[in-house]
Amino acid sequence: MSDLMSFTELNRSFTLAFDRRRELVASIHASRFAARLDPLLSPPTLLRLQQSSRLQPRLAELLIGSEADLSEAGWNDDLVLAHNPRRAALLAGSIWHARSMLKLVSKHDLSLLVEIIGAEAHAFGIRHLSSAVATTSIVDPEQLSREIEHDGHACLGAWLNEASALDRIRVLLRLPVGTAADNPAAEHRRTAGPLLSLVMAHLGTEAARV
Repeated sequence: MSDLMSFTELNRSFTLAFDRRRELVASIHASRFAARLDPLLSPPTLLRLQQSSRLQPRLAELLIGSEADLSEAGWNDDLVLAHNPRRAALLAGSIWHARSMLKLVSKHDLSLLVEIIGAEAHAFGIRHLSSAVATTSIVDPEQLSREIEHDGHACLGAWLNEASALDRIRVLLRLPVGTAADNPAAEHRRTAGPLLSLVMAHLGTEAARV
């Protein structure tokens, strides 16, 4: 009986590890996938490779096997709770630039900003105004949206640097190549913890309702 249970547990573990590798490859941003395989591959070819259930486990090993432990023990819960990491970045960036957002009073400017970053990020930043970081006002809504995205991604990247290699890579691979998450500055490393704590509490509350 114990042998049968051991075999069942082993089979379950193998299936779980297999599924995790498939999910990881399927979630990788197309630009990351291309950069790590071959930038010359056409988008349709990359998509076919990424969606191949037969190749996904092997691709996971090729893509990150040399950078992180792919064993079952290394798979913790997704750090951003399976949410789009760009969403987490925008939430963090909205707190960073909350003072500038509060000063946007023109209906046109406010509508443009919300159209770019989303109503959720705008409301979240205003709600956490007391934790804002930036002191210099940005009055142009398009420039402000770019700064929100930049500083938000940088905070996310700095926060991820404190995690295990596998946990960090699983999130970063879902972002396009070239965001500030790849190279956060010292100012982001100093502030990332408190801002991402607020973001994760928000996302965690949402996950608990599902």
